[in-house]
Formats: sequence, structure tokens, C-alpha cells
Amino acid sequence: MSACVRLRRGYARLTSSVLLLVVWLLVTAACAQAAVAPATESIAPATQGSASATTDAPVAVGMGPDTTLLHSVFMTAMEFLSPRTLQPHTARQFSLWGLGGIGALDPALHVAEGPDGLVLMQGQDVLIRRPVPLETDVGAWADVVTDLLAAAWQHSDTLRTAGQTGLTQSVFDEIFNHLDPYSRYVAPAPAETDRTRRSGAQAGLGLAVTESTVEMPSHSGGRTRSGRAFVVSAVNTNGPAWPAGVDVGDHILAVNGRSVTGRSATEVRDMLEGEEGSRVSVRFFSPVSHRMRTLTFQRARVPPETVFAFSSGSMVILRLTSFSSETAEEMSQYLDQATQDRHLRGVVLDLRGNRGGVLQQAVTAAALLLDNGVAAITKGRDPQANHVWAVQGGDMLNHLPVVVLVDGRTASAAEILAAALADHRRAVVVGSSTLGKGLVQTVAQLPDRGELFVTWSRVIAPLGWPLQGLGVMPQLCTSRGALDSERQLKALEAGKAADSSAVLASRNVRYPVGVSRILDIRKACPAALGSDLDLELARSLIENHTAYSAALAMMPEDTGLEEAAAE
Repeated sequence: MSACVRLRRGYARLTSSVLLLVVWLLVTAACAQAAVAPATESIAPATQGSASATTDAPVAVGMGPDTTLLHSVFMTAMEFLSPRTLQPHTARQFSLWGLGGIGALDPALHVAEGPDGLVLMQGQDVLIRRPVPLETDVGAWADVVTDLLAAAWQHSDTLRTAGQTGLTQSVFDEIFNHLDPYSRYVAPAPAETDRTRRSGAQAGLGLAVTESTVEMPSHSGGRTRSGRAFVVSAVNTNGPAWPAGVDVGDHILAVNGRSVTGRSATEVRDMLEGEEGSRVSVRFFSPVSHRMRTLTFQRARVPPETVFAFSSGSMVILRLTSFSSETAEEMSQYLDQATQDRHLRGVVLDLRGNRGGVLQQAVTAAALLLDNGVAAITKGRDPQANHVWAVQGGDMLNHLPVVVLVDGRTASAAEILAAALADHRRAVVVGSSTLGKGLVQTVAQLPDRGELFVTWSRVIAPLGWPLQGLGVMPQLCTSRGALDSERQLKALEAGKAADSSAVLASRNVRYPVGVSRILDIRKACPAALGSDLDLELARSLIENHTAYSAALAMMPEDTGLEEAAAE
């Protein structure tokens, strides 16, 4: 294989001809942040039960938790969960599950339900008793949960040590233990970190800077000298430094007229960052041209870069590491640049290790390579979770060969893109069975600034099969070893499919499907980590029209969509 060369991204923008047409509202779809307003009602006083005054009196909070915030968090959470979980659950179920979080932290405490109501017990002693509200009375159940948590706090050093955040986390952990593997609560601190990562950190230039020993220009302008310099180690294509032509390897000499000599790398990075929209001037030295220049930038919040492009002979490799808010735009620009090469014979989309991200971005990425059709269907209880994700516009590559690389770590949005391209016979998938995460989460921000990720829909691929559990079955399986891969390739080069039964079996599955059936299909191409063999086979397919066409033909006709949509 020839050496891979990093491509510099062009500036073509997504146009209406390649944008997806989405049914109803994009902003309510999976993994789009849905901020839920805190409950505004005042907290109703706890209803008195029939036990003694000692156990029924309102709990004295003292130095206890913020009960107003606790109440608001749990009431908001239950209101958000109730209409959205894949299976219906009541406020009673959520509350009883969550109260199990008390005993999970401190086994000396437990909540029990009896004829006289709900009781919090420490050994055989009743600490507090509350009447059982109506099954679906969210407000009353939030009252009960708050009162029992406050009482538990007063009687447990362990709970006080865990703090309010730890107690809240334990309650939600117990709730989500009864749901699916992907629904979860994220506490305020990590949630804020995640929000910052999704939207970009403090405003800056999109530069990664390291301190290294390099050859530097002398002050007299003569020969270079060895010294320590702050070197640009990466340029984020989403940031303001990229279009200005800043390159990896450039040295930073000064920021806003202040020399960086004698400073630490952290200090230099802090000098580059600042308020969004503010201006900063940076003096660079290029070791390539041996020239200095001063550039002025406007600081911006920079989303993480997720698409990396390389040229390798007559093909271009696009590695997608995840799906963020800018992934499809990045991919569009790289595809636009790739099509300027008259010798281009095909494109490889490397989705190995890609754990997914924003669903809409996977659909938009599919729209860049499909003339029209449906990329996926999502189905859930909440009407806003039900979408037919349709695309139309135009194939940016004008039907040049596309090979998608996947492995056992490829998941979620990455699987949606691979399935959409394969099911429409637009790409050949090479690698192993993927993870099989076909459940979609919606996100709510809670009053404590924590976040709920709640599974609210299942993904159905264009041919009507469910992604969950099955994953994407590749047309050319590499996880059975090099010899078997070579056997499959030779059959394809002869215009035949050596192993089409597993591909057809996976596409003929309809929801619901049992675990034993899923395992039986997946064993034909076990999940595995990707290897160099994947890329070698991708090159062989792109360079051999017969083999590529035979692999595309392994897919059945597009007849499953109408059936799936009608279910």
C-alpha cells in the first residue's frame, strides 16, 4: 500500500441538494439535547399517616440535603420518563425502584411497603412512614421519595458521606437497573464536562500546542539555533486557525504581542483561549518556509474534529471517529475535495471503533452518498420518537465505489450509516459483525444540571430489520481469518458470493427476535477488532469492478421498508 497522505479539507458547504428530509422535528430526535424545565409547583406537604407522631411528623432536615432540589429533580425525571421509556412504567414503579438506592448505599436501611404505607426501616425500627399515593400521581410520589431520602440522610453516616450527588446517583442507578443498558443518569459535574465536550471547550483557535526541542530562527535573522519552542501539534478543521492556513509544525512565538518564551505549555494555551468572539493575534514561525507571520483570529467554540482524511493511491480513506454536530459537514468537505482528483477510483469510510453519537448526523452523512431513500426508521411509544428518516438530493461521488469498514466496536449512529449504505446497495461493508446498539436515547437536563439519557426508540434499517442485538452483518467477513477472507474475495472476483446466507438471514429478521436467533446469525461472522486486512480487501474491491458488484448484489431487494413502517 502506498503511503497515506493527510488531506486538507476544502470549504464546500452542505447544500440543499444533499440535505436530508426529516419527518417532523429534528430537535426532538435521538441524542439531541432536550432541556426539561424544572417543576415550578410548590412542594405539597407530606400527608400524615396512621402511625405515631414520632414516625409521621415532618422530617427535620437540619443540615440535610436540599429537599427542594431533590423534589424538583425526581418530579421532573418521572415526568420525562413516563411517556418515553420503551415499555410503560408508572410513577409508583419508578419511585419504588429508586428508593432501593437507599439500601444500595447503606444496607442497614431499607424501604418496605405494608398495609399502613411505605416505611423506612433501620433494622426493626421504623424511622418514617408515609401513605402510598395513587399509582400515577407523580407529585405525590415525588413527595414520598423526598421525605424518605431526607429521613435516611438523618440516620445514616454513609448517606451523608456520599453527599446529595451520591444519593441522587444511587436512586437513579436503581431505577435504570430495571430498564435497558443505555438509559442512565449523569451527575452534574460529568454532565457539564460532556456538554462542554459536545459543544466545544472554552473559545479558542482549534489548536493543540506542545513544547518541544526544535531548530529556531536566531534573533539576528541568521542561522537557526536549537531551543525549546511551542509547536502546533494539531489543527482542528472546525476552528478559526484552519482556514487561516496554520499548519502542524508551526511555532508560536507571541500572543497579543507578548512573547511565549519562558512560559509553560498550559500558560500558552490559556493565552490563546478567551471569551467567545474576542480577537487575538498570534505570531508564528514556519520551519518549512523559514518565515514569520502574524495572524489575527476571532476566538470561537470549537467542536471536536471527528473526520480525518487520507489519500492512498487512487482511493481516499475517511476515518470517522464519532458523530458530533459537525461530522456530516466535515465529511461533505472532504468528499468535495476528493472529487477534484480525476484519478479517484473509490472512497473508504472507516467506522471501526466508532461508538456513534448524534443520530441526525449519521442520516445526513448517508444523504451525501444516496440519491434518495430512507436511511432508517425509529419507533417508540412517544409520538415524537417515531420518524422515517428520509433523504434525497444527490450522491456526491456520482456512484464511485464506496467500502465501509466496521468491527465489533462499531456502534449506534455508525451502524445506522453502515446499514443505510449497505441496504441501498450503495456500499460494501467489510469487517466483522458490529456491536448491535439499535436503541436511541433522548437527553434531558435536570434542575440539578445533571442529565438523563433515556432510551425512547428502536432503530429499523432500510430493509426492515432491527439493529438492536443483530448489528450489521458485513458482505465480506474478515474475522474468520486471512485464508477465509481470501476465499471470499476470489469468489467475488469470479462474480459469485461465497457466503451470502448470513447476510440474507440478518436482513430477513423482523422485530421482535429472540436472543438465540441473534446469536445463531452473528456466529457466521463473529465480532472482532479491525486489522490491516480490512483495508487491503477494501482496496481489492475498489480496484475490481466485478468483485465490488458481486458484493453489492448480496443485498436483497429494498422491500422491507414499507413492511417495517406499517408495523
